[in-house]
Amino acid sequence: MKIIYFDAFSGISGDMCLGALVDAGCPLEEIKNHLAGLNIPGFDLRAEKVQRGPLAGTQVHVQVEEEHHVHRHLADVLQIADRISWPGNVRQRIEQVFTALAQAEGKVHNKPFDHIHFHEVGCFDAIVDISGTLLGLHLLGVERFACSKIPVGEGFSGETQHGRLPLPVPATAELLRGFSLYSNGGTLEMVTPTGAALLNALCAGSSPMPSMILETVGYGAGSRVIEGRPNLLRVFLGEAEAGRDVIAVLETNIDDMNPEFFEPLIESLFQAGALDATLTPIMMKKNRPATQLTVLAPLHLKEELARVVLRQSSTIGLRFYECERRTLLRQSANVSTSWGPIRGKVSWGFGVEKRFTPEYDDCMKIHRETGVPIARIYEEAQRRFDPDSILSSQDNQ
Repeated sequence: MKIIYFDAFSGISGDMCLGALVDAGCPLEEIKNHLAGLNIPGFDLRAEKVQRGPLAGTQVHVQVEEEHHVHRHLADVLQIADRISWPGNVRQRIEQVFTALAQAEGKVHNKPFDHIHFHEVGCFDAIVDISGTLLGLHLLGVERFACSKIPVGEGFSGETQHGRLPLPVPATAELLRGFSLYSNGGTLEMVTPTGAALLNALCAGSSPMPSMILETVGYGAGSRVIEGRPNLLRVFLGEAEAGRDVIAVLETNIDDMNPEFFEPLIESLFQAGALDATLTPIMMKKNRPATQLTVLAPLHLKEELARVVLRQSSTIGLRFYECERRTLLRQSANVSTSWGPIRGKVSWGFGVEKRFTPEYDDCMKIHRETGVPIARIYEEAQRRFDPDSILSSQDNQ
């Protein structure tokens, strides 16, 4: 699994994200050619190596026809995005980012989110920054996202469509709920709404750097040269270490659903990519019997699996949290027995020697055909397993 870690030691913005991905090896021309299909007037995209204090980074310049007094709604932005087809789940993430922006603005201004007018974040260059970043992440094959603590500025912003606003600006503050923030005493806007919206959609909050085998480091340059510190976003890109990863846990308590409906719900969750799903009997208030549904999910599938639960059960809400886990390395294998071949899985790692677990269905089939106790079939299959037949460079994991 490919991991990216956003080290926002100097803040984050949409253009810094795009620059960091290009600096880490994402092909700019491929992004540019794809975004050209949006038919944005005057569109061009170029990158240059720049110096920010003692460090060098990549600054991506987005060229579009200048716009004045932009008043696009969420639907208008998505209509622009729908001018082209997107690979993977890029289109879904574009909608997720701009919906988060609209909801944050809606809360700040006490308006329905779909009535919100996007100003700066609805401009063509912001659309390119966000969609280009999400496309770049897809091209790099990133599946898991994490970020550092976030520095925020103090004081007031420059002039916006809403006048001068306290830092971090209110929409940014809403988008950063759940993240660890700190102030370095600066009076500049360290985090833009586009940068905050990307983090909101991709990361579950601030965290230490996840365990990874590092492949490359990229530096995305902001447009300003700031005295005393390099205005850069650093990203670490690598592969998750075998047997070590972080997953999402989804939980909900259900006390008003026909128990027969749990079976199709569980089947749908596995079809959508759940790692596991379990049902636990619990007692709720007033001694009502209920069922706790627990779903283990890859981080990038948690939103899709949440939709499955909300759509196919009677619950009205879910809990999310991240959980670090350790898993043994696994490999499929067959063994030959006096009753024929039996499939199974070999697992090993973290000091555990290779062990073979026979496939229940294969053993049960032999039991039905021969009458041999299933325990004896299991024992025979495990005895016939040859550990040396499974080769791996990770035996000493």
